[in-house]
Amino acid sequence: MSPVRRHEMQAPAIVLAVGLATILGAWGFQLIGGYVPCKLCLEERMPYYVGLVVTLCALLAALAGAKPTVPRMLLLVAALVFAYNIYLGGYHAGAEWGWWAGPSDCGATGDATTTETDILAELETVRVVSCTEVQWRFLFLSFAGWNVVISVFLVAAALWGAFRRTVGNDGRDAGTGSQSSWFAGRLS
Repeated sequence: MSPVRRHEMQAPAIVLAVGLATILGAWGFQLIGGYVPCKLCLEERMPYYVGLVVTLCALLAALAGAKPTVPRMLLLVAALVFAYNIYLGGYHAGAEWGWWAGPSDCGATGDATTTETDILAELETVRVVSCTEVQWRFLFLSFAGWNVVISVFLVAAALWGAFRRTVGNDGRDAGTGSQSSWFAGRLS
């Protein structure tokens, strides 16, 4: 594998691995841990579904030997998607901390009931989860707070991959002709 391909694969591989671990962790907390996600929790998963597909495309483009511009543009798109998730997670965490009101429609969802018997049966099985109540905290952060932290990392990694210096076929920095980093080349 050429140094150019290896260089262009690093950022998409990192974003894909961390993002995939995050969404699998969310599903694990739900299916294995029994944590029921609220409406905002489910909305915060959507950028992962979109961003991970875009990042996978960037990784496949780098593997296929596409021009470096292709995976880098895809990483920019992924960065925008995960940046939107910073907003969603920040809004959710702020609602949990009581800094602002959460969405008014956040609660139990399901099919419309038509009879009293259906309502009573539904009340026995439905667990209402509010977007403003924290189900779990670790190091003072809820699921939404950790989503913000991880999304910031994903945005940073995607932007790093999109804007870092390219390497030549010999593995050296195409801009300075050395194997040193772009910053080190600028400082010397």
